[in-house]
Amino acid sequence: MRHTAFRSSIVALAAAAGLCLLGNAPALADFRVCNATQNLVGVALGYRAQSGWISEGWWHIEASSCKTLIDTPLESRYYYLYAEDATRGGRWEGPIRMCVADNEFKIAGVNDCFQRGFQRAGFQEYDTGEQENWMVQLVDGGTADGAVQPVTGVANP
Repeated sequence: MRHTAFRSSIVALAAAAGLCLLGNAPALADFRVCNATQNLVGVALGYRAQSGWISEGWWHIEASSCKTLIDTPLESRYYYLYAEDATRGGRWEGPIRMCVADNEFKIAGVNDCFQRGFQRAGFQEYDTGEQENWMVQLVDGGTADGAVQPVTGVANP
């Protein structure tokens, strides 16, 4: 599958065609992020585990490509995403505050980020509706302050 265009209609059409070819093969269960920009993007993911809130990152997603962040059936209904454009410095963010670090991290808890030596970032909530699969597509959507916003999160057929 080529990742040169990431318009929702193309993704949906390609997914439908793939389902037709697979027949009765089981669907993959995952949480996937697609980077439809021309720049490298760093992604952090947040979720509620049995032990409490977890934030982890960084996944590096090359331009015009996708990466699976969770490769098992989704256990939570809500997932939270924060991403940064490594070249332009734009961000995909939201109102939910969670801890992040400069390097690879897995952080338990969302409180006292600074006191524990971490930074805090705003994550966007995605309600997966308890689907086993989910895909978020990051696209350019520059604003006056250089921030970019996520376009869509959809069940991953």
